[in-house]
Amino acid sequence: MAFGGNAVAGPPGLPAGRAAVKRVYLTFDDGPSPRYTARILAVLARYGAHATFFELGQNVVLYPSLTHRVHGSGNSVQNHTWSHPDLRYVSAPEFEHQVAATDRAVRAQTGITPCYLRPPYGGVNSTVRRRAAALGKTIKLWTVDSRDWARPGARVIERRVLDNVRPGSVVLLHDGGGDRSQTVAALPTILRTLKDRGYTFALIR
Repeated sequence: MAFGGNAVAGPPGLPAGRAAVKRVYLTFDDGPSPRYTARILAVLARYGAHATFFELGQNVVLYPSLTHRVHGSGNSVQNHTWSHPDLRYVSAPEFEHQVAATDRAVRAQTGITPCYLRPPYGGVNSTVRRRAAALGKTIKLWTVDSRDWARPGARVIERRVLDNVRPGSVVLLHDGGGDRSQTVAALPTILRTLKDRGYTFALIR
């Protein structure tokens, strides 16, 4: 799921034709949102990019056509729990409900059961890891936090992402959970600049 961009030269000794590819993983949390998800999809499509959406099960049920559209546009839909609790502080039955109910909601719209779980707040400990593994989930956090949820301004969001992305970075952005207009405004510059730097956009799936 890449677009444009030139591969960079690989390390010494890499066979001809095997140049390393600079990949970045854009991720969006807390959706789908009736106000912002479609706008983000439109920007991604404009730049030929794709992303991974970690969605809340309760929002998938409220806005099923949006999840269907995210998937149908070539993006990945993964599990961000049902209602965004800190998984470190829930019981085992509640943990299973948060994950399994979201799986069912996503599968109903995409035909695919998510493989990855992103615990809200990045709340991970040994219990969360053990319970996730028992449900067949791989935990996926992030390496670049835009902190767009704080609405610092589009230019700040752009800078936080562009100053910190490296090959293989997982970038945290949001399409739900509040006013995400600044994220929408920042996204074209992020995509255009990363493309100019030779990055391709990969999916977590």
